[in-house]
Amino acid sequence: MRKIELLAPAANKHVAIEAILHGADAVYIGAPSHGARKNVANSIEDIRELVKFAHQYDVRIYVTVNTLVYDNEIADVEKMIGSLYEAGVDALIVQDMGILRMNIPPIALHASTQCDNRDLAKIKFLESAGFSQIVLARELSLEQIKDICRNVDVPVECFVHGALCVSYSGRCRASYMSTGRSANRGECSQMCRFKYTLTDADNKMIVKDRYLLSLRDFNASDYIGDMLEAGVSSFKIEGRLKDASYVKNITAYYRRLIDRQIALHPDRYKRSSKGESTIDFIPDPNKSFNRGFTSYFIDKDKTGSMASLLTPKSMGETITNVGQLNNGDGISFFNSKNEYEGVLVNRIRNGRIIGSRPFVLPHGVELHRTLDRNWQNIMDRPTATRKLWVDITIDDKSVGAVDERGNRVTVSLDVDKYEAKNIFKPENILGKLGNTVYSLRNFQNNLEASVFIPASQLSKIKSRLIKELDLSNESRYKYEYRLKEDCNAKFSVEYIDGEYNVANNLAESFYREHGTSVIGRAIEVSGERKVESPVMYTRYCIRRELGMCKKNKNRKKDSFREPFYLVSGNNKFRINFDCTDCGMTITV
Repeated sequence: MRKIELLAPAANKHVAIEAILHGADAVYIGAPSHGARKNVANSIEDIRELVKFAHQYDVRIYVTVNTLVYDNEIADVEKMIGSLYEAGVDALIVQDMGILRMNIPPIALHASTQCDNRDLAKIKFLESAGFSQIVLARELSLEQIKDICRNVDVPVECFVHGALCVSYSGRCRASYMSTGRSANRGECSQMCRFKYTLTDADNKMIVKDRYLLSLRDFNASDYIGDMLEAGVSSFKIEGRLKDASYVKNITAYYRRLIDRQIALHPDRYKRSSKGESTIDFIPDPNKSFNRGFTSYFIDKDKTGSMASLLTPKSMGETITNVGQLNNGDGISFFNSKNEYEGVLVNRIRNGRIIGSRPFVLPHGVELHRTLDRNWQNIMDRPTATRKLWVDITIDDKSVGAVDERGNRVTVSLDVDKYEAKNIFKPENILGKLGNTVYSLRNFQNNLEASVFIPASQLSKIKSRLIKELDLSNESRYKYEYRLKEDCNAKFSVEYIDGEYNVANNLAESFYREHGTSVIGRAIEVSGERKVESPVMYTRYCIRRELGMCKKNKNRKKDSFREPFYLVSGNNKFRINFDCTDCGMTITV
C-alpha cells in the first residue's frame, strides 16, 4: 500500500501544532534562515519542541532551506543544518544544489518546487542525485503528473491549495530586477499583485489598471481521487504566511477529502501518520482567505479563468441574502467605479446593512463576506483534538498496553491488593486518559473478581504505563535518511546560465561533477543584467485570460499589434507570447 501524506504549512510552532491537531500527516516550516518566506523564520528550539510533539503521531516535520546560499554563508548554513538534524527534523526542502556538497549529516532532502520541477528528465536526475521526495511545479496537468509518477521511484508531492505564483517557481526575477529583493532569497515583493496597464506595440491601450498577473488561488479539491490515481503521494497546502485559523480550516477540509479516498481504497492507500482528529466545525475553504479559486492546469479541459483581474484581495464567500450576515462581519463588493471596497457590518436593520462607515451598494452587485465574525469566534478557540487508540490489559501481575503505532509495553503490578467489598472496575482509573494523547479503545480485566486496588496506586501505574508508551515510541520512531547519490548520473543541460540559480562554488561543483562544463552564476551574485532579460516564465497567458487567444477560432478579432507591454509606475515589461507551448516570457 502507498502511504499518503497531507502536508500542511506553518508560520511557527503554534500554527504547526494546530495543523497536526487538525489532521496533517506532515508539516513544513521555515528554518532560522534561508527559507523562501524570510518573514517566518523559526528558532532551533521551537523546531525541536515541534518535532517532539509531532513524532507522537508519527507526523513528519520538514524544514525549508529553499533559497540560494552565497559562498560566505556556507559555513553558517552547514551549522544550521547540523542543528536541525540534532533537533530531529525529518527532511529539508531545498533549492540550492550546493547543499548536496556541504559537510552536513545524512538528513533526507526534498527537491523544492523552486527547482522548477516540470521536466521528467530533470526530475529523474534529481532522484538520482539523492532526493527523497520531489515537489512538482504547480503548472502540470494530470497527464503530466501521471507520467512523472510512473517513471520515478521516490514519492511525488503536489500542491492542492493556496496562492499561485504566476511564474514558474524559481524562475522569477521581476522582484529582484525592479526592487533588488530576490524571490530566490525569500524576499519577493509580490509584483504579480500590482496593477498593470496593457499596451501594444503602437502604445494603444488594451486594458487599463488591472491586476493582470494576479492569479486566483489554487483549489484542486475536486481532483484528489484523480491525483491519487495518477500516483501523487503527498498533497501540499500552500500558506506559510497564513494565520492559524486558515491552516486549521484548510487542513481539516483536505483531511476529510483524503480520508474519504483512503476509505474507498483501503487495499491501495494508507495514512502516513497516526491518530484520529476530532474537529468541532465544518471545514469550508470559502470561509478562509481566497482570491477566488482556479483548478489551474490540473485538468486542461476544464481550466477557466485563472486571474483575479479586479483585486488581489480576498474574495471570501458570496452572500446571496443580507439575512446571512451578522454583526461584526466584514463585507466587500465592487463599487460603481469597479473598485473593490470593504466595510464592517455594525448591524442589520429592516433588511439593510448599517456599516461602520457610509457606503453605497450598486444595484444588483455581488456581495462577498470576507470576515464571518461568528466563524472567526469559533476558529479563535480550540477546535480539535487528536488521539491515539490504546488497548489496556490488567492481570494479577502486570498492566500492559498496545497502541496504534505498534508500541507494546508492560508495567509490573507491584501494588497493595485488598479484598473487594464491591464490584471493582480498574478501567475507571486506568482508562481515564483525557490529559494524554491516548484514548482507550479496549480494556481487558483479567484480575480475580475478589481483588481491589486503591485508586491512588492505580493512578501511579497509569502514569508509568503512559511514560513507557512515550519512551517506546521515541525509540522506535523511524527516520528516513538521505538517499545515495549516483555520481555517474549526467545532467542533460550542456550550458547552465543564470536561470539555474547557481549562487556558490559548491553548486557549481555539483553540476560540473554531473557533466556540465560551462556554468553561469545566478543574477543575484553575478549582477549581470542583459538587454531583454527574462524576469518571468509563465504558463499563464494574458491573451487567453482576456479572450484573445490566437488558438481560439471564436475569439473577437482585434487590431492590436505585438509585442504587448505591461506598465506599472516606472516599470515596463515586454511580453513574448509562446503559442506553441501556451505560455509567456516577460522581459525588461
